[in-house]
Amino acid sequence: MTTILVPYHHDERLSSDDIVVAADVTVAPVLSDGDLWQRITDVCAATAAAVTPVVAAGGVPVVFSGDCLVAGGTVAGVQRAGVDPAVVWFDAHGDVHTLETSGSGYLGGMSVRVLTGAHRSLYADRFGLTPLAEERVLLADARDLDPAEASYLATSATRRIPVGEVSENTVPPGPLVIHLDLDVIDAAELPGLRFPVKHGPSASEVVATCERLIATGRVVAVDVAAPWWPTSDDGQRSARALLLSRLATLPG
Repeated sequence: MTTILVPYHHDERLSSDDIVVAADVTVAPVLSDGDLWQRITDVCAATAAAVTPVVAAGGVPVVFSGDCLVAGGTVAGVQRAGVDPAVVWFDAHGDVHTLETSGSGYLGGMSVRVLTGAHRSLYADRFGLTPLAEERVLLADARDLDPAEASYLATSATRRIPVGEVSENTVPPGPLVIHLDLDVIDAAELPGLRFPVKHGPSASEVVATCERLIATGRVVAVDVAAPWWPTSDDGQRSARALLLSRLATLPG
């Protein structure tokens, strides 16, 4: 198992105590002077470069970062190793906005759509990601959808199911990347999230579901987004550290 730390939320470098994991590799991208998309894709390119040799050697990397857009870098790294994965996307949100539908303009809310080819010239093409077909991405939970997202998913080949229904029989066939946005966990159990959503599954339920997928032998990488605000609260820090330590050992 190799733990890769990408200490960024979009192009913002996070503090050293924000995502506390014992990293084997810490990604240190050189950010260009380009636009926000360019800087985000610089982070993705560096992530892909860290992931590829681990997967090529038969390992299962666990990538930790501060936002969901890094997942494209993880998937690109797996692809460069000669593996064509599907993605099981655990998230409280749909992340299926585009520049045209987003009310906030928050790029992280477009993470699934750019993974499946939206705004290709701004995202995938800049770091060599081959976009996935819609049916190769499964949304697990996504309980908080904007109207435009619900409308898109009503006709999209990307399916959405509850976390409790995720199993070997309900995920796409072939190799899998697990993407786990920690805000999928009920906000009452994990305070301090940037985008908290009530009435979600417990951390134990989410971890157990990931463990069942890993037990199939089909998981080739795990990508974890920890989109929380910095905190000095000792209770929050302890809870975060415990959860991250559980996730770091998932493939083991």
